[in-house]
Amino acid sequence: MKKLLYLVITMLLISSTTFSQTSKTKTLSNKELVKTALTALFINGDKTALDKYWSDHYIQHNPQVGNGREALRKLAASLGSNFKYEMGLIVAEGDFVVVHGRYTGFGPKPMIGVDIFRVKDGKLAEHWDVLQEEVPAENTASKNPMFPIN
Repeated sequence: MKKLLYLVITMLLISSTTFSQTSKTKTLSNKELVKTALTALFINGDKTALDKYWSDHYIQHNPQVGNGREALRKLAASLGSNFKYEMGLIVAEGDFVVVHGRYTGFGPKPMIGVDIFRVKDGKLAEHWDVLQEEVPAENTASKNPMFPIN
């Protein structure tokens, strides 16, 4: 009986360690996937990144952009030559990756955004965002900048 109990405890410890390592690896790979995808599309202007990194069934929660890669392709094509994306802090938890960034040339003033992505089957599957115009630090009550997070 003691041998059986020892065997069960050992198996539970091994599977727990394996699950923990797999979860950490998955989070790291999701974080790297989002970073690579955003860099390719919005920093390097590589429109082929949409087919590589975004799901066929991409779900969009921004009220100004439709679902699917084609809607995102139209958005990317509409960005002017003065468009610039700066990626800041990236946080990942399981299938979700959150990116803090600055968008310049997307509107009349720079925008600070928090983009939330859900990753499924190695592709960006769903997206939410919160955007607001950047207010220079000297014009804020706190005198702290909105970007980057240091």
